[in-house]
Amino acid sequence: VQLQASGGGLVQAGGSLRLSCKASGRIRGITAMSWYRQTPGKERELVASIPNTGSTKYADSVKGRFTISRENDKNTVYLQMNSLKPEDTAVYYCRTDHADYDDYGVPTVYASWGQGTLVTVSS
Repeated sequence: VQLQASGGGLVQAGGSLRLSCKASGRIRGITAMSWYRQTPGKERELVASIPNTGSTKYADSVKGRFTISRENDKNTVYLQMNSLKPEDTAVYYCRTDHADYDDYGVPTVYASWGQGTLVTVSS
C-alpha cells in the first residue's frame, strides 16, 4: 500500500488547512484511517482516527478544531484543520490499518504510513 499525503504548508495562526491522503496499490482490508503528527524530539502522536465502523476519535488538543473524514470509493482520508495554533506545527502523517483474513479466518494485522506533510503555523 502506498499513501500519498498532501495539503501541508505555511499558515498564520487562526487559519485553516486541509490535508489529503490517498491510498493506492494493493489495498486490502482497511479497518481504519488516521492522521498522526510529530515534532522534533517528540513521539508521533495520534491526531484523529476514523474506523470503518464506530466513532471517530480525536486528540483532546484538536477537538472542536479538526475534522477527519474519508471517501471510501477514492481510498482517501482528509483532515480539515481550522483555528490553527502555532503548537499545531508538525509533520503530519497518514496511516491505514489493515486486517487481511486468510482462508481459515485468521487475520494478519498491519499498518501502512504515508511520507508526511509539513504544517507550519506562524504566530
